[in-house]
Amino acid sequence: MKKYILLTLLITSLGFAQKTTLYCIGDSTMANKKDPDKNPEHGWAQVLQSFFKDNIAVVNKAQNGRSTRSFINEKRWDSIYNKLKKGDFVFIEFGHNDEKIEDPSRYTNPHTAYRYNLIRFVKETREKGAIPILLTSISRRNFNEKGVLVPTHGDYPLETRLVAQEYKVPFIDLEYYTELLEQSYGPEQSKLLHLHFKAGENAYYDKDKADDTHLSLLGATKIAQIVIDQIKETNDPLLNGLKKGIK
Repeated sequence: MKKYILLTLLITSLGFAQKTTLYCIGDSTMANKKDPDKNPEHGWAQVLQSFFKDNIAVVNKAQNGRSTRSFINEKRWDSIYNKLKKGDFVFIEFGHNDEKIEDPSRYTNPHTAYRYNLIRFVKETREKGAIPILLTSISRRNFNEKGVLVPTHGDYPLETRLVAQEYKVPFIDLEYYTELLEQSYGPEQSKLLHLHFKAGENAYYDKDKADDTHLSLLGATKIAQIVIDQIKETNDPLLNGLKKGIK
């Protein structure tokens, strides 16, 4: 299947809008982090604005710990929906916390609640004349003893792919591309994409840190670049929204 229109509309409308807002909704892998000058952890959408000119405003509403269920129940989606205007865009990347089966405030069955929450985001975004873009969850650094990267997201990425296909939603398969990224670095060097520090090695952590889910600045920047690369593959003029020299 083609990249679904992957941002054909995204790119085309940017040429006509004076200011286009690109909203990002999702979890901690995407979210802005406090103290970015000191904090080694970054969400990938936190660095996304640096790729775009001023005519595109990246508004990162992703929040640590949120699933599709809690993002909706806490009225975070409503606050975005009420501001959406024609020609805006919404990047949608959930899954990590929808998997939390021990937490009824966050868990969703991938084939029912998760699926229908994604459909709600898509339909309500379109109601406002804005463009939804679905993204699968980023891969975790989860290599087994043989050096094989083992998936951890179950059926959540599958449902994202199916919703994108059924509703003809622009789609970026971040799980796939971040698997390639992790594998290209390998079991040891891929720690650089995440948060691996010995106690005292980084002033922000007073204890050993070994986090294979969340991202370093390097990891966040690499994933933001993947998103940009997927936009550019469409050959449509969102390229007009990219800063000169962005490759």
